[in-house]
Amino acid sequence: MSQAGSLEQAIAALRAGRVVALSGLPLLAIETATAAMLDLVDPAQEARLLLSGQRAAALGLGNEIAATDPALPVILRRCAWLGQREALALADPGQDLARAPLGPLEPLVLDVPASMKPALELARRAGLLPAVWLLPAQADVMMSLDAVALSAPVEARIIARAALPLDGLPSSQMVAFRDPASGEDHAALVVGAFGGEPPLVRLHSECLTGDVFGSLKCDCGPQLRQALTLIGEAGGGVLLYLRQEGRGIGLANKLRAYQLQDRGLDTVDANRRLGFADDERDYRMAAAILRALHIDRVRLLTNNPAKLAGLEAEGIAIAGRVAHHMTATAHNADYLATKKVRSGHLD
Repeated sequence: MSQAGSLEQAIAALRAGRVVALSGLPLLAIETATAAMLDLVDPAQEARLLLSGQRAAALGLGNEIAATDPALPVILRRCAWLGQREALALADPGQDLARAPLGPLEPLVLDVPASMKPALELARRAGLLPAVWLLPAQADVMMSLDAVALSAPVEARIIARAALPLDGLPSSQMVAFRDPASGEDHAALVVGAFGGEPPLVRLHSECLTGDVFGSLKCDCGPQLRQALTLIGEAGGGVLLYLRQEGRGIGLANKLRAYQLQDRGLDTVDANRRLGFADDERDYRMAAAILRALHIDRVRLLTNNPAKLAGLEAEGIAIAGRVAHHMTATAHNADYLATKKVRSGHLD
């Protein structure tokens, strides 16, 4: 028996391999569904497989009428050989070189495209590969969610705050915020005093590999450390630590992207091959956190024009931009060049 649920509950259900109805359309995430669950909710094998247009093109379906627009999802008919394991092998490009050829694949006419794109968006919000089973209407549903919830206004709720003394920095405090949609916690490190001036602000997306383990593939760790130094030298400011690992695709998908980069793709093409946009981040939560801290005007420490535009779109005024460059190394030179050439990062 289904019941109305929140976006946070729907995300949790998809991650747990349960069925969610989005605007009446029953969905099951390919990545977390088990064969037993699929057999239970689709005993007649009527479910259809929904993939992103980018992923379908990578599978060689780009010449099909149903897959000519990479912005549109593609529906595949389920046939006798297409079970849960095979569907995951199709959805995960990391398996492309390891799996045997699968097929034939039969794209279907994309009925009601407007209702299909939110289905993949919900999977992305859950940090899962954008690939879902579209189940028969009579499938048992854990909860129902209206697609409107995907674009609901973002609110930042303060959960806790405490003093946090840091080496070489003025008096600081950490403020924890919870995203009511995803349930994830974000943090704001408030350093020193601003004296009524627009504070120096850094929007830093979580990077476990770089920030914690010192990965050389990116410049995230050095950026984080330099940002704290610059904020301290400015006498104060704010560093937002946002739960947007891998440009918003999550840790597991970032590692999948790394696999693809090891095969010669750059960061942009790797994300696209996975079925994600070049950059899945948005800065609505960052703006909401700043408003909760009573900040509506900032000097932004960034080279990324999307951060400037994202905050301005949410009503945060940009009093100035402070460049934030790292020295390229043999390991990340191509990565930094890609950010500049293909993602438009500023000098």
